[in-house]
Amino acid sequence: MSTTTVITGIGELVTNDVERGEEGGLLGIVREAAVVLEGARVAWVGPAADAPDADVQVDAGGRAVIPGFVDSHSHLVFAGDRSAEFEARMTGEPYTAGGIRTTVARTRAASDEQLTSHVGRLVAEMRAQGTTTLEIKSGYGLSVHDEARSLAVARQFTDETTFLGAHVVPADTTPEDYVDLVTGPMLAAAAPHARWIDVFCEDGAFDVDQARAILAAGADSGLRGRLHANQLTYGGGVRLACELGLVAVDHCTFLAGDDVAALVSSGTIATLLPGVEFSTRQPYPDARGLLDAGVRIALASDCNPGSCFTSSMALCIALAVREMRMSPAEALHAATAVGAAALGRDDVGVLAPGRAADLVLLDAPSYVHLAYRPGVPLVAGVWQAGRPVLR
Repeated sequence: MSTTTVITGIGELVTNDVERGEEGGLLGIVREAAVVLEGARVAWVGPAADAPDADVQVDAGGRAVIPGFVDSHSHLVFAGDRSAEFEARMTGEPYTAGGIRTTVARTRAASDEQLTSHVGRLVAEMRAQGTTTLEIKSGYGLSVHDEARSLAVARQFTDETTFLGAHVVPADTTPEDYVDLVTGPMLAAAAPHARWIDVFCEDGAFDVDQARAILAAGADSGLRGRLHANQLTYGGGVRLACELGLVAVDHCTFLAGDDVAALVSSGTIATLLPGVEFSTRQPYPDARGLLDAGVRIALASDCNPGSCFTSSMALCIALAVREMRMSPAEALHAATAVGAAALGRDDVGVLAPGRAADLVLLDAPSYVHLAYRPGVPLVAGVWQAGRPVLR
């Protein structure tokens, strides 16, 4: 039999299970609560006074417990540093996507061991801040060999790997020839290591027709579609994602009325990445308007060396509350349960019997402190698949 662990003395438990919560609302909050973990799953949730016995007992001491963060958008497989580019932006230079090619050159020159070590450090950094599920994209290889090896590296750390060969067009080829490469030999090499396929559908990257062709080729190879869209300007990427029924479309910074209507009617999740706007000084997405219109919103880090080098989901929550007018509850829900939905997952992001035992103990009495105390390290404990990975 699996070892059982009971975490008791939880002052405020966020379950994201609306039927379980005592107060209604998105978060399914249970007060004076306990959680029992058995193996990699949650076995029991409820009032601490009713908690069953377990092999191991942990006293939360009145602190809050939340589901582990689900970071559904990151670019961790890279080499090199672009802090000079960030400094230039902070002194007035506008952001463009051209710096991606700088990272491509350095990533191609790195060894597999160097890339693996670097990703491992970033994943450990994320875990220490409460992220228990994450997606990792390729996209800094842009050759058959380097895209495949980037995904092989990423697969050592997560099953949620995304082939982003269509990040930008390399300087030594034409858009037409590169799309042929992405949809042909590169896709064949990458598909065994990936669950998803993604395209940067944007001015200066790939247009709607090219994105449609790349996503169709990915679907033929068994990969589910994702899309970067409407990050730098208005365009057709969000509407394409909705037309294709993609589970999520990411960035969504510049949206027209037709884009919002398409998101509402399709049910496609808008994954917002407020760390990007913080790091590029672009306008923040209108999260409040999207929520009020009925759009589901996920939050993710977009951790990458160029436009947003943060691994902190707590920072993303604080930015979403302060800059995008989300409530603390909406932001936490977006960073957990809706982030899971953006990955097509129903086993994570919720603390309920049968779900993954991925949870975070906060050194705070309430989840609200994630936004109330920005920049403060509040994670006191992390359990991933039922195992304590930070105590």
